[in-house]
Amino acid sequence: MKKITLTVAALLGWLGSVSAQVQDSVSTGYKARKLKIEEVNFVTGYYNQTGNNSAITGGIGTENLFDVANSLEVKLTRTDKRNRVHTFTGDLNIDFYSSASQDNIDPLTISSASKTDTHIYPTISWNVKNDRTRTNKGATLSYSTEFDYQSVGFNVNFSKLSKDNNREITIKAGTFQDTYKVILPLELRPAGYGSGSQTDSAQVPTQSRNSYNGSLSLSQIVNERFQLLIMVEPTYQEGLLGTPFHRTYFTDGSARVERLPDTRFKIPVGLRGSYFLGDKIILNGFYRFYADDWGMRAHTFSLETPIKITPFVSVSPFYRFNTQSSIRYFAPYIQHDPQSEYYSSDYDLSSFQSHYFGSGIRFASPGGVLGIRHFASLEVRYGHFYRNAGTGMQSDMITLAAKFK
Repeated sequence: MKKITLTVAALLGWLGSVSAQVQDSVSTGYKARKLKIEEVNFVTGYYNQTGNNSAITGGIGTENLFDVANSLEVKLTRTDKRNRVHTFTGDLNIDFYSSASQDNIDPLTISSASKTDTHIYPTISWNVKNDRTRTNKGATLSYSTEFDYQSVGFNVNFSKLSKDNNREITIKAGTFQDTYKVILPLELRPAGYGSGSQTDSAQVPTQSRNSYNGSLSLSQIVNERFQLLIMVEPTYQEGLLGTPFHRTYFTDGSARVERLPDTRFKIPVGLRGSYFLGDKIILNGFYRFYADDWGMRAHTFSLETPIKITPFVSVSPFYRFNTQSSIRYFAPYIQHDPQSEYYSSDYDLSSFQSHYFGSGIRFASPGGVLGIRHFASLEVRYGHFYRNAGTGMQSDMITLAAKFK
């Protein structure tokens, strides 16, 4: 928690410095808007999952977990002497989750009914919009910490609009540098190997996992009713790509730790479209094709339809369908060949079809929600997910999002 406090303090100090610079610029003669709070977003959500194909126990056993996620985002803006709009965003996310399957990593050191942990990940970003050159550019720095890993991320972005403002091209690039504790299942640890528990003085080695992401997108306003966007988002990963506390079981009765290649290349291609069907209905459609060098292929289709019930209330039913093939290294419990070089029983990497559906309801009023002037909008969403692989994992999610301007 100390690192998070320092990060927030540094952000506040930096913003204070920027504000001071704006004051100085005013005294030199040109007019620039002072740094001000543009928007505050608060999101909280509850996620609950059931299933019986945990990778921790080799593709069998409980997948039950719950997660309470909270996010607070603050956006500040200022205009400089060249009339460029700078946006500074601070985002603090805190998840508290409980996973029954994690008890099975080491029942001797984890004695609760469900293993609990807290995931903290702050982000700070800066963007500058220049209407004269029709460009937008910026950078994002993120940090994430959990009991067994830490991650640092850095991303940059650049976009440019056409002269008629109907077309925009966006380029993004970034990296996440992760460090994992190599926590092993109890019975697969060498002599003297630590458990990873805070009360265990024995050391646990660490390994790295690095991701390099790119994105190229083109958006086009086709006409007054139809907008289209196409995107390509390649990713290259290297390092520890398997999860060290996932067990795999073989046809000869032996057990080993999950092992996967130390590199992976992913290439998703997506197409998104929005069609304004009159003044009250919008059709938002999305398709994505995904492929990687582990042998997985996937297709995702989704449709969301915001419908305006009154000038201030709208509902948004949605549905998403996904179908994917298995990676070549997956096999269920006790079905791995002992001669295999790589192996996993993680059903996220298996062949399956999934369905996710639900709806949201949004309240927005010019006078503010509940008569509170700066309370710009309130949205509540519920979704149900079902995956047909194995015994069929299911989950439910409810989210509340509030915006203040």
